[in-house]
Amino acid sequence: MCAIFGILGRYDSSVARRCLASIEHRGPDSCRVIENQNLFFAHNRLSIMDVKSDSNQPFIYKDILLSFNGEIYNYKELIKELDFPFEKADESEVLMASYLKWGVEFVYHLVGMFAICLLDGEHLFMFRDRFGKKPLFYLNSSKFFAFASEIKALKPLLSSVSMNEDAMLSYLSFLAPTPPHTFYKGINKIESGTYLEYFNSKLTCKSYYSPLHVKADVITDEAKALHVIDESIQKAITMRLKSDVDMASLLSGGIDSALIAAVARKNGKKLPTYTLGYREFTKYDERKNAKESADILGLDNREVVISQDDFIQAVDKVFDSLDEPLNDPAAIPLYLLFEQIKKDGYRAVLSGEGSDEIFLGYRQYFEYLDIQKASSLGHKNWLKKYFHSNFSMNREWEWYKRIFDDTLLFRSSGEKFTDLQKNALLRRNIRDNESLKYIQRYRDEFNKSTHADESIWYSFIDLKLFQAEHFLTKLDRVSMAHSIESRTPFLDHHLVENVFSIDPRMRYKNGFTKDILKKVAVTYLDKNILKRKKKGFANPYMEYLIASGKIDTILHVNEKTGIFKKDALQDYLLKAEHGKFKQHVWGLYALSHWMQKELL
Repeated sequence: MCAIFGILGRYDSSVARRCLASIEHRGPDSCRVIENQNLFFAHNRLSIMDVKSDSNQPFIYKDILLSFNGEIYNYKELIKELDFPFEKADESEVLMASYLKWGVEFVYHLVGMFAICLLDGEHLFMFRDRFGKKPLFYLNSSKFFAFASEIKALKPLLSSVSMNEDAMLSYLSFLAPTPPHTFYKGINKIESGTYLEYFNSKLTCKSYYSPLHVKADVITDEAKALHVIDESIQKAITMRLKSDVDMASLLSGGIDSALIAAVARKNGKKLPTYTLGYREFTKYDERKNAKESADILGLDNREVVISQDDFIQAVDKVFDSLDEPLNDPAAIPLYLLFEQIKKDGYRAVLSGEGSDEIFLGYRQYFEYLDIQKASSLGHKNWLKKYFHSNFSMNREWEWYKRIFDDTLLFRSSGEKFTDLQKNALLRRNIRDNESLKYIQRYRDEFNKSTHADESIWYSFIDLKLFQAEHFLTKLDRVSMAHSIESRTPFLDHHLVENVFSIDPRMRYKNGFTKDILKKVAVTYLDKNILKRKKKGFANPYMEYLIASGKIDTILHVNEKTGIFKKDALQDYLLKAEHGKFKQHVWGLYALSHWMQKELL
């Protein structure tokens, strides 16, 4: 885990070093800078593997510079395929050797999470890993081209700060700005599974990976599917247990984190686990279930209990870590959890992101599959007219309306404000289905693939947006804020591809969430763990926001900007007090907080 930063073109050395210093938390163990006319190429290192070596970056071989953030789990296996004068045989040398052998296609040979920058003469190549676990941002101006692991390192290079309207609109729709947008006009992000080439002042973007490339319905026998998935999970977890530093694991009351801990234990790693609790609102936490899981698995579990004061005092620090609005209130308690993990001396953590998306762990997936059947109705004009004349803010109304309008039903699990809701709230005209422009290319990709089952579309778009730009953004920023590496074995690309290759009906035919994963997990986990209902990472964020008075930030900012219609805004705030549209309001709070800091 590290921080990448660089500038090609004209720059001020003192400003460049200030930019680099702003992301020191990502790599506090060492720093190296290569600096000459029209080039600033730098790296902050967090040592997880080869902690005693001098494996510092940027790595130079002949006239090629390399800087990367992440872990390449199969780098030792790749050494056998490479003809290179290895000295340390570390990840940097393996990446360089792989590039020399395979060119940009070296990325196909990597297993891991990474953001990689390679400067080969005048060609700069930048790669983001398949599922977007590691971030990479860039700023392309007439005088220079700059790149960094976090937005904060590029902000000082902007001549002025202004809001990217596409970022704001896509954020309201999907919880986070969709690629390539960020809230800062001029700063863009590289999409997951994509690489950029910068040469001769020209920027070229190419997609190198999609799980949709896997052929559909390759595995139709359930016994074979269970065997393949079991093997893939074991390999993915085992591979991510390699570390030269102390490692821990997150533990909720659910299946995913328990399965990771169980497989790790089977492989001789008894990982200490961490669980969140809430002092004033115990109904939200999973301490009881987590303790039961830890006792069954024979694990040492630490409960980290936070209060309203802890939560509110951490808000500004968390928002600073995120750089831009992200509609996920769970970022606050997760930040506090990693704070304690760091105090206890751990530098790497295993987490269960991705399991819900690939194994259909959200109940709403099944609701969508059921509603999708209504699209086959032959006579639905009267229903179409009814829904057009009877607007409702409830999401189910929106879902049925889409079916009767013959438009795209599922637009990611992260969809929050629909276009009609935005039109009613914002002081601007938002056309129905306008937000489709942010995801249409993904739908086109799905339609061109061999996959036809809508459940595969659900998993695919959620991996591209809900995971990469929402959950993984949160996980990366709040863990790296404390110099901790987070590893997500369920997002191993071989595991995901194997799931995408099975008959998709195996995932939902019995009507149970994670049905096929539970059948695999039965050999690892007690039935009491497997039979629990999914609770999700709930927390009392709205109670805290209201009790602290912080919610008034939304009104104060709106008085100065007039971005929202007053009556509609008051309606949302009133509903949030009664437990409805809570995440909508948190999204407005995060947006207002950023606008107050950056624009007012």
